[in-house]
Amino acid sequence: MSPDYDIASPGAGELFESLRAFGYDLPTALADVIDNSITAGARNVWIDLQWAGRDSRILVRDDGRGMAEDDLRQAMKPGSLSPLADRAANDLGRFGLGMKTASISQCRCLTVLSKTTRSAPALRRWDLDYIASTKTGEWRLLKRMDLLSAADHSLLEHQKSGTILFWDRLDALVGDVDHDDDVAQKHFRERADAVKQHLSMVFHRFLKGRNAINLHINGRKIEPWDPFLEDCDFTEPLVTENLACDGEQAEIKAFILPHHSRISAEQHSAAAGPKGWNAHQGFYIYRNRRLLVAGDWLGLGMQKEEHFKLARIRIDLANSADLLWQIDVKKSRARPPAALRQDLLRIARATRNRASSIYRHRGKVIQRQLSDKETFLWTHLMKHGKSFYRINRDHPLVRKVLATADDRAPVRALFNLIEQTIPAPLIVINNAEKPDTFGQPFEDSPAELRKAMEAVFHAMVEDGRDRAEAARALLLMEPFNNHPELVSAFLDEIARKVAAQKQ
Repeated sequence: MSPDYDIASPGAGELFESLRAFGYDLPTALADVIDNSITAGARNVWIDLQWAGRDSRILVRDDGRGMAEDDLRQAMKPGSLSPLADRAANDLGRFGLGMKTASISQCRCLTVLSKTTRSAPALRRWDLDYIASTKTGEWRLLKRMDLLSAADHSLLEHQKSGTILFWDRLDALVGDVDHDDDVAQKHFRERADAVKQHLSMVFHRFLKGRNAINLHINGRKIEPWDPFLEDCDFTEPLVTENLACDGEQAEIKAFILPHHSRISAEQHSAAAGPKGWNAHQGFYIYRNRRLLVAGDWLGLGMQKEEHFKLARIRIDLANSADLLWQIDVKKSRARPPAALRQDLLRIARATRNRASSIYRHRGKVIQRQLSDKETFLWTHLMKHGKSFYRINRDHPLVRKVLATADDRAPVRALFNLIEQTIPAPLIVINNAEKPDTFGQPFEDSPAELRKAMEAVFHAMVEDGRDRAEAARALLLMEPFNNHPELVSAFLDEIARKVAAQKQ
């Protein structure tokens, strides 16, 4: 009697090709692999992107617990552990797919070499081209030790335990190109930089503090990127809230980042993150301290706008909340449960309102504190309901130029021409499309900043200002107020010169 069912085993080659289309890119694929290293207790992970044209390869090596023969065989099975199975609290995995799907999304040949403190090295390989060539549909997991060279094997010799992944035939990243293909090599290097930025963000909480791990890419240590600037005195943390849903806790903490006038140009540039200030506003979802979502308003009906860019909100989840928060295989997407949306919307609105207040009014606060009409070079005017910008004739340097000109008419005509031809529409378009590409005044030319500082200071002194009064005005004047250390150094130099003249 025949059974009332069929065995419908998927063909290995066909399913592997389908698994390659999960949507990984190189940075997210490597992050998924590093999850396994951290779960295995690694203190160091070394990533090497080796350019060699079509023979380029990527190696990921860690000093974690490693795997013995049976454990490695199980780990190489697609779906090696059910997503419904109980896991250790610090486990960064979920679907039993990450190492395999992430790897084969980038390469056609994945080899894993691993050893523990009590076992000899074990090797397994998935070779998609070999599987396709057999035309049997069988899941042939290769295991001969001579599949790797002696040099490859030697990489684990000086470690008591650990694992190495070898990615060969990088068709997604490199393809069939020659070693001397400059365009392909440049792209390869650029992707390495993208990997560095992504990993510094995703694992930033693992890369600092007690028991920090070390990530290295091509021999260089990766430094953490903290999206909340928690070490900055001018960051404003808001009250922490704990929200519960279906027995799962979510810890929510909002941060208002500093206005650019409160931090250095270097800090401001670094805090922008890999995608820029506007893109990184919103919620940051972490699972076991590992970043899943970096800057998103989570479908709450909110747009990313310039005046909300200082708002960043951290959500911490346990790894038991995966299904509730709809975390995907790539660990790059999450969606809040419906029961929490109103609370998250309330927190988001409060955070955005506070961020907008800081962003919009910081300049006005400074101006009110100065109570000085000469602080800014440009003044804003309204005429017949339209905005205009005018060069401030009371600015010390402008006043000096007008006072010393033999013929003021051409100077006034030039000022008027500049004011009337400000490319306001183009500025608005550029700011909307790429708001974080605008440079800060004098950010690449400290020498020119110094010259401008000297000119304004001497203009005020020549106009009858006391030096001390001129110094105070300079410290509060735009754009010098953004460079207090340079202003202080300049004023110290002036003071020394005055003291020397009196002797």
